[in-house]
Amino acid sequence: MTDTLHNPKLDEHPGSNTEKDPDDWVSGDDPMTGAQASYLTTLCEEAKVEPPREGLSKADASKMIDELKAKLNH
Repeated sequence: MTDTLHNPKLDEHPGSNTEKDPDDWVSGDDPMTGAQASYLTTLCEEAKVEPPREGLSKADASKMIDELKAKLNH
């Protein structure tokens, strides 16, 4: 017998909330995290585009990361 608890948030199925649209994030308006800023800088260097200036929100940084990853086929 296992003592693991089931967490429905970790289920990968349609309708799951494991991947919310950044526009729907409760903290989406908060400033981007240090990790996001670092990753964006790396992706911008690879894509040969100007990195964003300070002031991006978490949601906007996430969208930009997704766009750059798609452009770079990551």
